[in-house]
Amino acid sequence: MAPVGGTAVQDHVALAEIELCGELIIAASAADEDRLSLESIDEVLKVAKERADASG
Repeated sequence: MAPVGGTAVQDHVALAEIELCGELIIAASAADEDRLSLESIDEVLKVAKERADASG
C-alpha cells in the first residue's frame, strides 16, 4: 500500500507521450480512411510547426 501524504512522482515525459498517443487515437477514430496518412500524423503531432519554429 502506498503511504498517504502525496508521495506520487510524475514523469512529465511519460505524461506527454500518453497525451500524444491519445491525440493520435482520437484522430484515427475520427478519420474517414482506414489509416492516417503521414501528413495527418505530422499534423496531429504538430511536427511541421515544431520544424518551422526550430528553423527560424
